[in-house]
Amino acid sequence: EEQTQRVVEALFSDLLGPVALAEEPPTSFDAVVVASRLRRMGDQCNMDFERVSSEALAAVLKGKVEKFPAAVESLSRSWSNQNPELVYERAFLCVSVKLLMYVAKKVSAMVHPSQLISMINGNSQVRSYIEGCGGW
Repeated sequence: EEQTQRVVEALFSDLLGPVALAEEPPTSFDAVVVASRLRRMGDQCNMDFERVSSEALAAVLKGKVEKFPAAVESLSRSWSNQNPELVYERAFLCVSVKLLMYVAKKVSAMVHPSQLISMINGNSQVRSYIEGCGGW
């Protein structure tokens, strides 16, 4: 959870400029490097959000940020089902970042690191996937 917080804060800092980052204890873990990789994963998502038919996504695009988790869940499942080689957890991370970048470009004040942090930490499948990979 702590690593996820640092990674997401580094990602936001990269996307939106400086944000207040959590104090990092000395470690071999580099949140900036991981955030960069996460951003590249988001770049792999080739969805055109303006053309995707999803009620939750439509709500997010209209400013209802509380629908962000439902939109990511729906889009991730759909993308993963259409691409069997893409595991759901990886699709979830890719879509999360891509949608975050998309929304942040439109209205940066709508998104906050805590939303993505709680979404990743709250998804037991994604958490298990990250832990299974040895963490971030």
